[in-house]
Amino acid sequence: MSLRSMTGYGRGQTSIGGVAATVEISAVNRKQLDIQCALPRGMGALEARAIELIQSKVARGRLTVDVTVDWADVARRKAVRLDEPLAAAYLDALRSGARSLNIKDDLGMKALIQLPDVVQLARPQEDLERAWKPIEKALQHALKEFNAMRAREGRVLQQDLQMRIGLLEKLVKAIHKRAPAVAKNYRKKLLARLKQAGLDADQRDDRVLREIALFADRCDITEELTRLESHLNQARRMARSRSATGRSLDFLAQELFREINTIGSKANDSAILQRVVDFKTELERIREQVQNIE
Repeated sequence: MSLRSMTGYGRGQTSIGGVAATVEISAVNRKQLDIQCALPRGMGALEARAIELIQSKVARGRLTVDVTVDWADVARRKAVRLDEPLAAAYLDALRSGARSLNIKDDLGMKALIQLPDVVQLARPQEDLERAWKPIEKALQHALKEFNAMRAREGRVLQQDLQMRIGLLEKLVKAIHKRAPAVAKNYRKKLLARLKQAGLDADQRDDRVLREIALFADRCDITEELTRLESHLNQARRMARSRSATGRSLDFLAQELFREINTIGSKANDSAILQRVVDFKTELERIREQVQNIE
C-alpha cells in the first residue's frame, strides 16, 4: 500500500435472506478520524459494529456513512407490531374522558391506529442480526471501493511529494556549497571597508581575525543543514511508507520550516537567502499536499 488520500467515495450493495442493504461512504480531510454513521431508525445498536469495521480500514478523515436497508415483503409483515397494551390504555382513557365530557363514544380502529406508537415497525434483536449480515457485506464492498479511490489519488500525491522533496534536496545542496564562501566574502568586504576608511589593517591582524571569527560563528548553519538533510531523508522514507503517515509528514514539514527559517535569519548572504525563499515556497506546497494524505 502506498500513500492514500483522505478524500474518496465508495458504494456497496448486498442482499441476504430477503434483506437488502446499501452503504455509501464519502470523506473529506480532517486531522483525526471522525465517523458520522447514519443508520435506519431502530438500528442504532449496529453503529458500534459499523464504526469498528471502518476503523480497521481507515486512519484519518471525516467520513460520512449512509446506510439504507430494504426488507422483503415477508420480513415487512413480520416487523409490523400492534402494541395492544398501549392501545387498550388509550381506549380506556379516551372512553373515560368521553363519558365525563358527555361526548359520543365513536372510537374505531381507524382512529386508534393513528395514535402515537400504537402501530410500530418493530426491529427485535433477531431482526437486527438479520440486518447486520447484509449491512456488513455492503460496508466491506463500500470500503474496498472507497480505499481503491483513495489509493489512486494517493499515488498521484506520492509522485508529486517525491518530486518536491527532490527540489528541496537540491536547494539544501546549493546552500551547503555556498555556505563556506560567506565568511570569506565578509573578510574581503571588511578589509575593503577598513581600507576605504583609511585604516591600513592587515588581514592577519588579531582584531580583524577576531571579528571574522565572530561573524563566522554567528553565520554558521552547519547544524541546521545537517538537520534539514536528516528530515528530508525521513520524508522520503515516509513517502514510501505502507502505513498512514500524513500526521508525521505534517509534523516533519513544520520542522523543516523551522530549520530553513533559522538559516534565513543567520546566513548573511543574498545567494543563500534566495535559496531560502525558494525552499519555503516549495515547502509550503508540500504542506498543502500533506493535508490531503491519510
